[in-house]
Amino acid sequence: MIAADRLDRQSARLLVVEADGTMRDLPRANLGTLFDPGDLVVANDAATLPASLHGTHLQCGKTIEVRLAGWLSASAPVRFTAIVFGSGDHRTRTEDRLPPPALSSGDRLQLGPIQARVERVLDHPRLVELSFQGTRAAMFTGLAQHGRPIQYAHVPEPLALWDVWTRIAARPVAFEAPSASFALDWRTLQAWRRREIGFATLTHAAGISSTGDPALDSRLPFDEPYHIPECTVSQVARAKLRGSRIIAIGTSVVRALEAAAAPDGSVRAGDGIATGRIACGTPLRVVDAVLTGVHQPGESHFELLRAFADDGLLASASTALTACGYRAHEFGDSMLLNRQPLLYRREP
Repeated sequence: MIAADRLDRQSARLLVVEADGTMRDLPRANLGTLFDPGDLVVANDAATLPASLHGTHLQCGKTIEVRLAGWLSASAPVRFTAIVFGSGDHRTRTEDRLPPPALSSGDRLQLGPIQARVERVLDHPRLVELSFQGTRAAMFTGLAQHGRPIQYAHVPEPLALWDVWTRIAARPVAFEAPSASFALDWRTLQAWRRREIGFATLTHAAGISSTGDPALDSRLPFDEPYHIPECTVSQVARAKLRGSRIIAIGTSVVRALEAAAAPDGSVRAGDGIATGRIACGTPLRVVDAVLTGVHQPGESHFELLRAFADDGLLASASTALTACGYRAHEFGDSMLLNRQPLLYRREP
């Protein structure tokens, strides 16, 4: 299993960044010891779809790759937003991928055993709305038979689907792995339970991390659906009532909880859509800390971190991550960022 072997869990690192600027470089195995009794950890249990589909543009016969990027409708006919490339595969950097053939509404794409229809070309030649012909069950069967996980050139060997599933993976709705949850293992969950630290889940359709085009990347993340169970809402409410912290495992959890938050910090159960960016100046009503990977300035994940801390602290954290040799990308090391109160914030 590549995800398990990509980074030896005994060597995985964790940079803990406190609100006052204090930082600790720890083994990630220490994650089970960091929180206080009564705190609540919330993770994304979405399983990752095989959302990369190679096939043929039937009108011109050219090879293409479709990367599913967002849910538009989960009922038949199932519709997605998608990024389309020309020939090639993940071993070429996304920025260097060939453009697709000219696409038009009504074009048919043969993607292994399933056929898709271009419903609309959106406001970029690489960005389309697709529908899949046939039943929802047939679409999922076709994905399982033909699709592969979306991946990038930093992992040259092909990933299997189970490589991008976390240990808590459940409902297959994510387009890329909610990778912060790779830090979780049963030993950590047991340690939290013994120490009376709560654990809850939600399901968020984590989107793609790169389109290969700066103009499109600036729009990430796309709108992403989520589901928050009643039991998770109850646990959040109890933790808030006793003054305990809410720790999000990954930026997708932050997006879901904050999208479902009322002004008083209560969270609504059920289905919703996380829209827009969380960034510098976005008020956080629910989450007090986030466990995340190593991200670079300008990435949508990094922009979200600017809601937790000012640019000075994030720059210091980036320096520490580099100095300690932290590894980036989805199978890399981790950072725990505690939210800065306003009294610590400096104007950007």
